[in-house]
Amino acid sequence: MTQRLESAMLRAGIDSAALAAAVKVDVKTVNRWLAGRVPHRRTRLEVAAALGETEESLWPSARPDIQAGAPATAEVLGAYAHRADMPNELWISLLHRATDRIDIIGYAYPFVFELLPNSSDILAAKCRNGVSVRLGFADPDCPHVMERDTLEQMGGTLPGRIRNALSMLGPLADTPGCSIGLHTTHLYNSVFRFDDQMIVTPYLFRARGYQHTALHLRQLSPHGIFASFADQFEQIWGTVTAYSQGSEFNGLTA
Repeated sequence: MTQRLESAMLRAGIDSAALAAAVKVDVKTVNRWLAGRVPHRRTRLEVAAALGETEESLWPSARPDIQAGAPATAEVLGAYAHRADMPNELWISLLHRATDRIDIIGYAYPFVFELLPNSSDILAAKCRNGVSVRLGFADPDCPHVMERDTLEQMGGTLPGRIRNALSMLGPLADTPGCSIGLHTTHLYNSVFRFDDQMIVTPYLFRARGYQHTALHLRQLSPHGIFASFADQFEQIWGTVTAYSQGSEFNGLTA
């Protein structure tokens, strides 16, 4: 890696003193980088910009998602053939331990509210303690919900399952810090994020929700598989319509 940095400096025609001035550090610090020390990420980005390079080309070890070996799987804590194979204790632990954010997007996931008798109250309490909670459900009246229903051979029950899940929100719908949204997106997986851990369930053809595979992820890099699914959540969340407890669907209160 020292050769990578040195070669980049030669290509850019920049010596240690000039690079130190460009990123506002002591020249001794640059020399330590040339000797093998890896700077903090913010500084790495500044150095890369000054040299016209990329962070990963100068310090590939700082990008665990592209290292040789098993960079992608480094963020995988567990893999399950079916979501139903995951122990309830894992879901409950993730729910209890979250202290910063809980982000969930799917079609309908009533099982989350059935984990504990007071799951909604627990989430509401977390909101009051500063945890950001965002819950995205499919709009039960949008056309693609029935397409998904047909695909999963649910016999027309998916809209009702979504309404049932919404009915389990309890105090959450009106709790500050909790946002409920309805999306009209064709999903290829559900995302359940709890701080820096996440459960992702890639959808299988003609399989029900509990039959889908499940991955238990932890965030190790801003560029890894966790970040990819977190970005997917943000993109879908940007399309949702806000839901309130008094919303009505086809004349039926959710």
